[in-house]
Amino acid sequence: MRRGRRKAKDPATARRILAAAERQFAAQGLAGARTEEIAAAAHANKAMLYYYFGNKRGLHRAVLENLLRQFRSRVLALPGKSLSPREKFFGYVTGYFDFLASHPNYPRLVQREGMEASLTFDWMVREYFRPLHRHLARTIEEGIDAGEFRKVDSDQTAFITLGMATSYFAAAPLVSRVLGRDLLAPQAIAARKRALLDFLQHAVVRTGARSR
Repeated sequence: MRRGRRKAKDPATARRILAAAERQFAAQGLAGARTEEIAAAAHANKAMLYYYFGNKRGLHRAVLENLLRQFRSRVLALPGKSLSPREKFFGYVTGYFDFLASHPNYPRLVQREGMEASLTFDWMVREYFRPLHRHLARTIEEGIDAGEFRKVDSDQTAFITLGMATSYFAAAPLVSRVLGRDLLAPQAIAARKRALLDFLQHAVVRTGARSR
């Protein structure tokens, strides 16, 4: 926890508050979310929320930090050096998709920060988003040099890859209503993951180089 934030005497309660706050902030933003609603959804009281996180802004920051810690460990962690560029590329894609699947509110939280152009968003871009794009683009370039990937624009391909994964979860609440089925159900997420990886195999990997 950051300096000034109290160490949780009851970690389960703190985790419930974070989870409830993540949902509320994704749906309503920092200004619209209400601490009493977050506390009620977490089966806690407002006093505990303030005890652990100080105020609503502190809780919002804690939600982002909690997500981004997991982003760093599950997405930004460099694959093993012995892996081929193709294996590294699909490792990054799988890690990012799986992270989004376990935190489907993440795209909306990030979009809200981006729309507000806050200093928090600048920090997120610098520490997390820019490194991921660079890792992907560099891996694509390595794959081209190794003859594993087609000669594609590495920057554009990295943007497209991340966009295809992110947009699914960002649009899922709306598109689920349009299609009349839950796009965040486990079987729907698994189908999307298979389709994404299959598409990238055909879009990026050279014919004859596929081994996955």
